[in-house]
Amino acid sequence: MTVVPILPTPRTQLPLWIPLITQHDFAGKSQTAVSANGVHVTYEDGRQRLCAKSGLWNTNLGYGNENIAEAVARELRTASYLPLFRTAHRAAIEASNALLSLPAHSFQRVLFSTSGGAANDAVMKLARQYFVLDGQPERKLIVGLKGSYHGLTYGSQALSGDELGQAIYGVDRRNIRHISFDDDGVELAQLMHREGHRIAAVIMEPVLGSGAEAVPDAFIEAVIKHRDQHGYLLVADEVATGFGRVNGWFASDEWPQQPDIIVTSKGLTSGTSACASLLIAQRVTETFDKNESVFVHGETQAGTPATCAAILSTIAEMKRLDHNTLTKQVATGLSNLIEDLQNTPGTGNSTGRGCMRAIKLLSRNGTPLSSNGVLAVVRRVHDAGAIVQAGPGRIQLLPALIYTEENFEELRTAIHTGLAAAEKDGVFA
Repeated sequence: MTVVPILPTPRTQLPLWIPLITQHDFAGKSQTAVSANGVHVTYEDGRQRLCAKSGLWNTNLGYGNENIAEAVARELRTASYLPLFRTAHRAAIEASNALLSLPAHSFQRVLFSTSGGAANDAVMKLARQYFVLDGQPERKLIVGLKGSYHGLTYGSQALSGDELGQAIYGVDRRNIRHISFDDDGVELAQLMHREGHRIAAVIMEPVLGSGAEAVPDAFIEAVIKHRDQHGYLLVADEVATGFGRVNGWFASDEWPQQPDIIVTSKGLTSGTSACASLLIAQRVTETFDKNESVFVHGETQAGTPATCAAILSTIAEMKRLDHNTLTKQVATGLSNLIEDLQNTPGTGNSTGRGCMRAIKLLSRNGTPLSSNGVLAVVRRVHDAGAIVQAGPGRIQLLPALIYTEENFEELRTAIHTGLAAAEKDGVFA
């Protein structure tokens, strides 16, 4: 059976270049948002749709939280902008203290950035300079995981283990290595035997942003063991998994030993600001301090007063709402929803942890659905009233921590309707 596509609504050419799609694929009014509140987004076509991906993994407390909005507005009136180039400001110091109080492990200093991608660029620079200061300039290799996603700036795109057109853009990956995380540590051990003395850092997401694949505890323990032997820095990329998305404040809180650096963004401000942070352990900071060395990194909009107000108010709101309880409730709701959906034609196993889950989609012969097929399913679910995220051979579900039972029922209905429409149109053929 031939797949019947949902054609985009014809419209005048937009002045906006829509990222990550060909421009003729843009579906016009049904894809142009005009407002968002709580867990719903209203579009130009007049329809309100349930958001099941928290914006882009980041509106963990939903859209339009009044306390966060008021805190940001208040700070904009107090100090509309202050930089962090060779200077500091009160809000940045307060936000840094608040961030350092969150992890289960001990960190000493915070460096602000503007996005997960830019923060990963910064962390790779930091790791390489650390080893220069430590008298080991040969340590330039950065190790990431196959299938990982760390961003689309030049450095973070090189680190990402997904195929993202790196060759087209001339991304330099000569000092990057990628290893499997689901092979019982075989590639990890081989790499350490071959190049362990040249590795500056291993950077890994506790749950991969592409596909919501959870990294096994045994693999994390193996990476920590090799760190003890080879001395590289261990970086937890918690851009997606932090701030209640998986558990607690950070998924790495459960690790038997601390990472040397945590990268956090997305839920850090509940999506209200362009913000990311590096939480840096004493091992790193004391080496820079001892050498009186300057780290040459800075971003104009990093750590502005308004951004720091958003961080502080997000932390306060998560505590007020008891985010640990919310995470557990939403994780349970997701598990129940996924269990129900797995009886639906076209669905397979699930992946992920906590409030970061995915459902695999299968063609009728049992093979993973193509990327075009997944996008076709996502569009039909969107047409049925819910916003889900496309992933490799799957749809990803990342609801806000404020989801209710009624929201889950609304999501269940929309996904069932979307999958039935996809089946009828031959998407799974």
